[in-house]
Amino acid sequence: MLDLEPLKKEAALRAAALIESGMRVGLGTGSTAKYAIEEIGRRVRSGELSGIVGVATSEASDALAREVGLTVEPLDPRPLDIAIDGADEIAPNLDLIKGLGGALLREKLTEVQARRLIIIADHSKIVGQIGEKAPLPIEIARFGFLSTIERLRQIVPGGRLRQPGAQPYVTDNGNYIYDAQLRPGSDIAALERELKGTLGVVETGLFLGMAERAFVASPDGVQELTR
Repeated sequence: MLDLEPLKKEAALRAAALIESGMRVGLGTGSTAKYAIEEIGRRVRSGELSGIVGVATSEASDALAREVGLTVEPLDPRPLDIAIDGADEIAPNLDLIKGLGGALLREKLTEVQARRLIIIADHSKIVGQIGEKAPLPIEIARFGFLSTIERLRQIVPGGRLRQPGAQPYVTDNGNYIYDAQLRPGSDIAALERELKGTLGVVETGLFLGMAERAFVASPDGVQELTR
């Protein structure tokens, strides 16, 4: 079985090479973004970079960034120069599904303020259409969540509350996540509007029209995709 970790790291190094001194950088969440944070930290410690400020998309990324020596600040209205993050699905037009790591709300809040969003992934994340492989994470309010789920099932019939153990998964924001199964050929833009207008929904894992490029690693090397 192919070990994907070296591929993830290779893609992360390509993205981290775009960072320049003085940048405000959105720091993604997940196993691939971790490699990018570590590489940015290494470049700062070695003196290759200075004046870097990170804005983390999760408590885990915040802790890792500080551990590797990066300055981390809260998200504020100032734009970010660049954000680097992974994805759970990447469509040919670089529309994305994100959120299997549970950080979709903070990721979207951060990355919408980035002048450039760079995605890093291995080739297993490439799909012909959104929803082909991964479920769509939908962050929902805990209060009245069963009623919210009933409303969601009128829109996306298949899915389940994320519950890895005896209790539902809780995001860094104190919410739950409903993992929906999309119908093949769904109008993704229309679906995003309908879901965002559904009472109890906080955010969805659809990142549409946001990514500038993606570095996708495969056994044949790293491919650079652009919108």
